[in-house]
Amino acid sequence: MPGLTAPSSYSQEPPRHPILQINSKEPFNAEPPRSALISSYVTPVDFFYKRNHGPIPIVDDIESYYVSICGLIENSKDLFMRDIRMLPKYNITATLQCAGNRRTAMSNVRTVKGVGWDVSAIGNAVWSGAKLADVLELVGIPNLTSVTRSGGKHVEFVSIDKCKEENGGPYKASIPLSQATNPEADVLLAYEMNGEPLNRDHGYPLRVVVPGVIGARSVKWLDTINILAEECQGFFMQKDYKMFPPSVNWDNINWKSRRPLMDFPVQCVICSLEDVNVMKPGKAKVSGYAVSGGGRGIERVDISVDGGKNWVEASRCQKTGFPYIADHMSSDKWAWVFFEVIIDIPHSTQIVAKAVDTAANVQPESVETIWNLRGVLNTSWHRVQVRVGHSNM
Repeated sequence: MPGLTAPSSYSQEPPRHPILQINSKEPFNAEPPRSALISSYVTPVDFFYKRNHGPIPIVDDIESYYVSICGLIENSKDLFMRDIRMLPKYNITATLQCAGNRRTAMSNVRTVKGVGWDVSAIGNAVWSGAKLADVLELVGIPNLTSVTRSGGKHVEFVSIDKCKEENGGPYKASIPLSQATNPEADVLLAYEMNGEPLNRDHGYPLRVVVPGVIGARSVKWLDTINILAEECQGFFMQKDYKMFPPSVNWDNINWKSRRPLMDFPVQCVICSLEDVNVMKPGKAKVSGYAVSGGGRGIERVDISVDGGKNWVEASRCQKTGFPYIADHMSSDKWAWVFFEVIIDIPHSTQIVAKAVDTAANVQPESVETIWNLRGVLNTSWHRVQVRVGHSNM
């Protein structure tokens, strides 16, 4: 890839905000405190979780950088940044979430393999760039195409990023061609995040953003777009990011028996409280985020102050002062929703949150029922403990 510096300069780490909680240094993986997430509907770039599988690449010559489009198409094409910028620019507000979000809570049940994330491997940003559907039209693939004349059914994204899981090869993932060519799916080749050029941590100079789908498919540092007959055969599509039942262990696992994860399930998390809290009796605000994949909205968020016996409904919003209505034109269908409720806490208890999306999907009650050896998609009811004290605190 022209414009990519030699691997020796990979060691130059970009600057990062000290508020981040570092979960691994090499490769660098970090998340913000949960309270920072609900300070802003659009997550500041500094507070957006950092998820990497290898060293952070450096592209130092933007003029010679290009993306190759090839595979089962009649005419391959190299697109430079100026070509991509000439296409219509779209601004899409979308939440990205690592499939391993809340993995730490799952590992507390039984050990799992993977980076230990708390509840903040998630963020909501305004992504700007060209729609993938428009880019594919440049190589003769019309909108709403499910299969090319050459038999292409999947679009593979290959990164500049190199990782040990691919034996030193590039990170890669794919989505169905039908999704890639659907303008309504809002798949972007993004070059801006929150109105600024992407920084290195988030994929400079160009990344894919696949709204409503686990973050692993939104490939950063884009190098190549391949049109394939079958889905990507890379490690992270075939031997990772799949959901297995609790009965499967590393001795009896059959990777081919499961599909790669795509849309993420309905999820909500209390961010105004930590896992264990000490407070005086009285009223407290319970607030956090809720989101569902596939463009499904949040129908409601229920809060319990007695461990799940009785429930009250929280208010929901995306824009301050405006009640959120899932299917309303003003709602960001790919973005999270903030919820809030004031509750009375007279004594020590467990506070629980669960969300329901517009397809009536509900979060599972217990983490034990969805435990899996990779610790992915922990969307169980979110629980926090409150210890109420009456003495001087």
